[in-house]
This record gives sequence, C-alpha cells and structure tokens, in this order.
Amino acid sequence: MKQLILRHKQVIFFIVAGGLSAIVEIGAFKILSIYLPKFFLWEYNLYGIKYPFSNILSTSCGIITNYFLSIWFVFERGKYSKRREFFYFISVSVASTIISLLLFQILYHFVFRDVIDLKFYVLSPEMMSKITAILLVSMLNYSIKKKVIFNG
Repeated sequence: MKQLILRHKQVIFFIVAGGLSAIVEIGAFKILSIYLPKFFLWEYNLYGIKYPFSNILSTSCGIITNYFLSIWFVFERGKYSKRREFFYFISVSVASTIISLLLFQILYHFVFRDVIDLKFYVLSPEMMSKITAILLVSMLNYSIKKKVIFNG
C-alpha cells in the first residue's frame, strides 16, 4: 500500500490540491450566487446564461488557490521562468474556465433539473452542475499542466 501511495504521490497531491481549490471555488460560488443576484438582477439570467459572474469570480478564486497549491505541493518547477509558468498556468486555466462555464450551462439546462436532499445538505441544480463541471475539467487540467507547463 505504501509503495502504491509513493508511486502515485503526485496524483494524490493533485487530487488534494484540486479538492481544496474546489472547496474554495464552490464556497465562493455558493456565496456569490446568493448575494450577487440581490445587487444585479440580471445575474440570475443574463441572455439565458445562469449565474455568469458568480461562476467567473468563483472560478478565479479556485484558479489562484490551485496555482499556489500546485507550485507548493504538486509539481516541481519546469523549464520555464516563474512569469512564463504563471502565464501558461493562467492561460490553461482560462481555457478550462470557458469549458467549465459551457459544461455548467449544459448541465444546468439539460441534466440536473431537480433538487437532491441529502438530509444534511440540499444539492441544488446549480451546485450539482458546478461540482460536475469541476470534476470533468480537472482531469483535463492535470494532464495538460503535468505535460506542458511543469514538464513532468
């Protein structure tokens, strides 16, 4: 068991860093999706897009958290300077954000229609859509960040 953990240490740390980043992102989304529509009525539905700014702002919080966790605990520095590495990381993250936003809209409009009551927490369609989009995009992120940005 110990050998298995050591062999997959980077993947495990990536999952932990991603999980912590997701907690930051989901928490920020929950707070923003409650309070932003009170100030900006169009936040609930901007040309058919649900919670656009809550999504963008919460995803940005998750990206910044993930960057720092990734360079501190997951990946070793690659061949790029810190500035270029950060630029590539943000570029990949922006592309991932666009994919995540599209997935969120598809999942919210077509897949998750009902609330799921877990007794200790109620999962709304927007939260289920956000969590699912994060999980799907994180698989893409790991492979690109490992192979391209951190050359690993």
